[in-house]
Amino acid sequence: MSYIATITSKRQLTIPSELFKNTKLAEGDKVLIEEKNGELRIKKAVDLVEELAGSVEIPKHLRGIDIDKAIRIAKKNYFGKKSK
Repeated sequence: MSYIATITSKRQLTIPSELFKNTKLAEGDKVLIEEKNGELRIKKAVDLVEELAGSVEIPKHLRGIDIDKAIRIAKKNYFGKKSK
């Protein structure tokens, strides 16, 4: 199906309600917008993460740890090494 939407002066776009209801999107979701040959494709950012899952090896010391904690540890290790 095709829909018409208007881009505002702030370059914002409202997804028509019928189209929005047919997607896996929810208010506040992050989306990835890809441009190819002048066309835009909108994709839920979580879908991208799921597609990439397993493509990056997680260091052994970070496996099984909550992602936020793993990020804190990685930042501490990275920035701690840079300041020495």
